[in-house]
Amino acid sequence: MGELLSLLRFSAGSGHIWLDEQRMLLLHARAFAELRKELLDSLGVERARGLLVRMGFASGQRDGELAVKERRSGLRTEDAFMLGPRLHSIEGIVSVEKVHIDMDLATKHFYGEFLWENSWECESHVAEFGYGEDPQCWSQIGYASGYTSAFMGRLVVFKEIECTSMGDSRCRIIGQPAEAWQDEHYLDYFRQHHVAQKLIEFNLGLEHVRSLQPRREYDQKLVGVSPGFRASFDLLRSAADTAITVLLLGETGVGKEIFARWLHDNGPRARQPFIAVNCAAIPAELIEAELFGVEKGAYTGAHHARAGRFERAHGGTLFLDEAGDLPPATQVKLLRVLQTGEIERLGAEQPTKVDVRIVAATNVNLQDAMKAGRFRSDLFYRLNTFPITIPPLRERTADIPALVMRFVDKFSALYGKKLRGLTDKAMREVMRHAWPGNIRELENVIERAVLLAPDHADIEAAHLWITPPEASGSPAGEAEAGDDALDVFCEKLLDQKIDLASLEQRLMQFAMQRAKGNLSQAARLLGITRPQLAYRLKKEGLPPA
Repeated sequence: MGELLSLLRFSAGSGHIWLDEQRMLLLHARAFAELRKELLDSLGVERARGLLVRMGFASGQRDGELAVKERRSGLRTEDAFMLGPRLHSIEGIVSVEKVHIDMDLATKHFYGEFLWENSWECESHVAEFGYGEDPQCWSQIGYASGYTSAFMGRLVVFKEIECTSMGDSRCRIIGQPAEAWQDEHYLDYFRQHHVAQKLIEFNLGLEHVRSLQPRREYDQKLVGVSPGFRASFDLLRSAADTAITVLLLGETGVGKEIFARWLHDNGPRARQPFIAVNCAAIPAELIEAELFGVEKGAYTGAHHARAGRFERAHGGTLFLDEAGDLPPATQVKLLRVLQTGEIERLGAEQPTKVDVRIVAATNVNLQDAMKAGRFRSDLFYRLNTFPITIPPLRERTADIPALVMRFVDKFSALYGKKLRGLTDKAMREVMRHAWPGNIRELENVIERAVLLAPDHADIEAAHLWITPPEASGSPAGEAEAGDDALDVFCEKLLDQKIDLASLEQRLMQFAMQRAKGNLSQAARLLGITRPQLAYRLKKEGLPPA
């Protein structure tokens, strides 16, 4: 790499950039992205693809000639060939990793497989059109083919068999002699065409061109193309037309309520009510009244009869969020409702028939809760009829650009702004962040960034974070850094003579604020149980929410 960089020379005085004896250009990736979009808008997908492939092919040929020159100077064949992938990295196109190469210059035999990361072409395509079912690294495929063809002295063609624009984790390409592909339609992209003549011949109108363009995946309510998301969504779609009880599992913030709403909106109950209740946010002594309703005079203060969530959801869907936090007594009554389809208001003498589809959700491990005696096994098996696990955002990074675009559009409209989107650096930071708060955290970060970014401008990395996220290191290193920070913190507390009672109060207050009043979530942040936190709040005279 050092030797290659020595061939790259900048001459600001004359306005030249040289790679050996070839003149290079340093242009904005966004400018190329705009050109790419213009070609798609003007020519349609097929013709634009062919043009970009051939443009890349010509670029690859130039670099291939440089590699042949280096090979003839005595460099080992494979080392000389790998100059091309390294040049691709130096030129800012993509990072290349070799998987396998089998080449013989004497017989002109070639077979190669490579992985691509950080493809500029994928990034620009996804930002403009979202994810799709076809690979999009067209100019890069052309470059790899042109480079290898020049190096081998015969037409070698690469194909992209995996692509991040399709939701794959990395792009994967395979190259071999053109005739080995036996695919005339694909090989046609590498043949010269007269674009202007074709435009006249086919008389491409605007509506026809639009019909050829890729469709944005994020026009749908649920956004995602990653394998984990698609597996979850396929299960969700298969349950939509039925009344089966669905249990949504996953960490806090993965979008369980969005899944539940999609299930309701795309099923036969779509015109009926969708009622959501957060079981962890309602005090234990009130949860039964909220779910099942009360009759007048059922208890002191019950001056009027009131329907519960089950009755309000009649004919539609009841979404029980944080169902793992239901009190034991309520679990018994919920089980009876699931078995009989009848509810009893508090203080009522007769049951009421209800027709409700149940969708439950929890981030609690119900298997562990059953073993600990906190959750009834018979209720678990009723709710667990059709479980769907929603993967955390860190396992579906391919979905992040589309989610970002969705949130930028949403909050730009809310705050009356027109923004161009994220800068490349900002998007890179978003893609590298671990997102412990999942989609909810991403949404909050983008909302803040939209608010801070100037109108008609880009969202920059500085707009994203209150404090920049720290780079991830080894688990051991993180533990040591955490211990050091805790030691410093304890020393400061002792120096300021802060007593334990005051510290405990402040910790509980901060936990409740971060959890937005959710007692169960605040308890998890503090590493204690919900009843323990409720007792401490009551003892200290602090409000529970």
